[in-house]
Amino acid sequence: MKNNLHVFLGATVADAAARPLHWVYNQKKLLTYIKGKQDFTFLKKNKSPFYNIKTGKVSGYNEIGQVMFKTLVEGHQDIEERFKKNITKNFGPGSIYWKNLNLRAKYKKVKDWRGIIKGPWIHQNIIETVRNIKSKKKLTGGKKVNESDGYCAALPYFLYGFNLKDVKKIISTVTVSKISLKYALAKFYLIDLALKGCKDPINEFIKIFKKNSYFKSVVEDIKKVKRLKSKPHPIVVKKLGMACSYPGTFNSSIHSIINSTNYKGAILKTIKAGGCNCSRVNFIGAYFAALKGLDTIPKSWIKKTDLAKKILEQK
Repeated sequence: MKNNLHVFLGATVADAAARPLHWVYNQKKLLTYIKGKQDFTFLKKNKSPFYNIKTGKVSGYNEIGQVMFKTLVEGHQDIEERFKKNITKNFGPGSIYWKNLNLRAKYKKVKDWRGIIKGPWIHQNIIETVRNIKSKKKLTGGKKVNESDGYCAALPYFLYGFNLKDVKKIISTVTVSKISLKYALAKFYLIDLALKGCKDPINEFIKIFKKNSYFKSVVEDIKKVKRLKSKPHPIVVKKLGMACSYPGTFNSSIHSIINSTNYKGAILKTIKAGGCNCSRVNFIGAYFAALKGLDTIPKSWIKKTDLAKKILEQK
């Protein structure tokens, strides 16, 4: 596919596949939802305890990537400025995301509220970004959390061949957290190695960056995960991080990658482990699509993903 967009398709399909089980932190409860199913992607009935969107749609993680993808399809002039405008249009006041944010604020005042938001869930980084864009701040990225939104936003941009210096600027549009930037860049290096035909990008990354001070913590993290390779994935994810934050979300993703031989197996493994599966599969899906090509993504899954067609149209 043009501009290696099969990699973005890999992230998008994986996100939609995992979405009905997004943020299920009780692993025992999750097992009851998937009992007897060999393929528990695209569950018809939403099981996320936080929000409910139609099966086939993507979480807020992948959605920010879709906003960048739309920006690129529209043209390559003033990408950063147009991206910011599209973010406020898609997520800001007047959007369903913002409406649901206001509902959440209202519900917080209700003692023991156990309801579920109907429609999509806006992430902390995006809330801050929208507010910072509206306030005309020079640095618009969120800084309260260390999460994957920056990586997700920059993925299509990276695939269109922009250099890593510019990719950094796009990540910073959505998050200015130093931890988020570092782990997002590590993901892009790994995807880049996979796209260039490297058979084992994880080990190659360790070799390239073993003496690099910037990626020191990332290399140490990967080595730590490799030592846990033989342990069951759900147990390791519980130990390394089920939630959305780095470094846990990165480390749990690496454990899934090194214990899988293909896209389908890695995504199923990740969903089964629970927690913030969507943030992890946006990387894992992209990684395996880069490593093994378009055909590694199950065709039946592509058909079930609402936004897949738009990406495939860019052939």
